[in-house]
Amino acid sequence: MKKIILSAIAVMAFGFANAQDGHFKVGAHTGVVLGDLKDSYSVNLGVDVAYLWNVADKFSVGATTGYTTYFAKTYTFYNGMTSVDIKGDNAGFIPVAGTAQYSITDNLFVGADLGYAIYAGSGSGDGGVLYQPKFGYQNDKIEVFASYKGISDDATLSSLNIGFNYKF
Repeated sequence: MKKIILSAIAVMAFGFANAQDGHFKVGAHTGVVLGDLKDSYSVNLGVDVAYLWNVADKFSVGATTGYTTYFAKTYTFYNGMTSVDIKGDNAGFIPVAGTAQYSITDNLFVGADLGYAIYAGSGSGDGGVLYQPKFGYQNDKIEVFASYKGISDDATLSSLNIGFNYKF
């Protein structure tokens, strides 16, 4: 985990040193929960911040972070004549990742984030390896994308997301 975090910090530092050829992105995403834990969580919401710089024609790399949370479902159990509502803890994460993006055309792109998601939710929990392939539409100021986000440790917490970024 230390190597992943240190690598991400190095990528961000290199990015800031080469700021003249790059851009910031700030955005938000939402998605439906899939995979191993879909019965425990209902929706994924989050905010994203990234810095990318151009390393080749149509290809950019950088670093990304933000906050993403998976909202726990509430279950109702009937015990004879009474019912009891039980709600689990939300699972919040701070991703620390490298990001890459390739522009297929002026308006279409593919990309991916790879790094570590630090657990920052209520209750007990663990972080895990973060991976997020993306496909989307872009212009000079905005991006709209679809992605699959996975956070893997002992189980995989994953979601199918749509998102929006504003570029500076």
